[in-house]
Parts: sequence; C-alpha cells; structure tokens
Amino acid sequence: MQRRQFVQTTLAALPFAATAQAQPATDRPTKGFKIQAGEGRLHGHLQLKGVNANILDVKISGKDTNGNLAIFEQTSLSQGRGTPLHVHPAQDEVFYVLDGEYAFQVGDDKYRLRTGDSIFLPRQVPHAWTQVSPKGKMLVTLQPAGKLEDFFVTMAALKTEPTPQEVAQIFAANEMKVVGPPLKVE
Repeated sequence: MQRRQFVQTTLAALPFAATAQAQPATDRPTKGFKIQAGEGRLHGHLQLKGVNANILDVKISGKDTNGNLAIFEQTSLSQGRGTPLHVHPAQDEVFYVLDGEYAFQVGDDKYRLRTGDSIFLPRQVPHAWTQVSPKGKMLVTLQPAGKLEDFFVTMAALKTEPTPQEVAQIFAANEMKVVGPPLKVE
C-alpha cells in the first residue's frame, strides 16, 4: 500500500478525522478566539443542579466547531457526588484532571485519577465518576460535541434539585442514557 493511501485510510478510520472530513470547510470558523481563565464562553458560569453542584464553563462550544468538538472546564464543589452510570451512544469523552482526585468507572474497570491524570471514555461504554477530594477541577473534551452543552445549560436552569427520574429524562433528552446508579467511593 502506498504511503498516501495508508495515511488516508488510517485517518478515515479515526472518529475525529472522519467527523472532521464530513463537514464542509466553509461551515467552520475562520477566526480563532481566546477564552480568559475563569470564564465560560457563551453561557458564563453554569452552576449545575442534580448530579452535582459543580460549576461548568464552556471553553469551546459545539457551536464553534460545527458540532465536531466541545471542551468544558468543570470546577468541582461536590465531594462524594458525581454522575450516574450512563452511556453516550455517539460521543467519546476525555477527562484531564487539573486539580484534585476523582474515581471513575469505565465498563467494569475502576480507576482513581489525580492531578495530571487523564482518562478516555469510549462511546457506547457505560461510565460514571465521583469527586473524591474536597475540591477539584477537570477539563472535559467531547468528540463529536453532541448535546452535552445543552444538558449543562438545562441542569443549570433548574429551579430545584431534580429527582433521579427527572435526571434520567434530562439525560435522555440530551443523547445520553442512565444505566445505573452513581459510583460509590470506597
């Protein structure tokens, strides 16, 4: 196989490359932008309710990338809380711990992440995480963007803490499915 054909075949097999190739270049932004430290793009700080009471800042919106990518910074204020076990059918996630400690479950495997660690959560694999340390901060990358940004906006707009059934409905409305309880930290 010629090198060019090998490279094209290899890139086409990668989810990000395939998604990026599917979008016309004319639909992409043509100008870069900067997001200041401590700021959220488009929505400001989103104070979540429900699965945790963390603050979410959208750094790169799916609207910025024609749905190809989204990046969020999460300031964790909810020791002992996290997400229920859930699935993203069409998005891969990467978490990078900027500060603190977290427990993750990916499929049947469990991990502890500390400052500087990262983890890949493949689409269609059940996963959950729980904040272990009193405070923390993570950078979350989603590819493609999906509706996670809409999920965060919805959770922040709630007037009261939602029931587990309401949380499951909000997950479902935003292309995720709750498949189990939150991860217990041992």
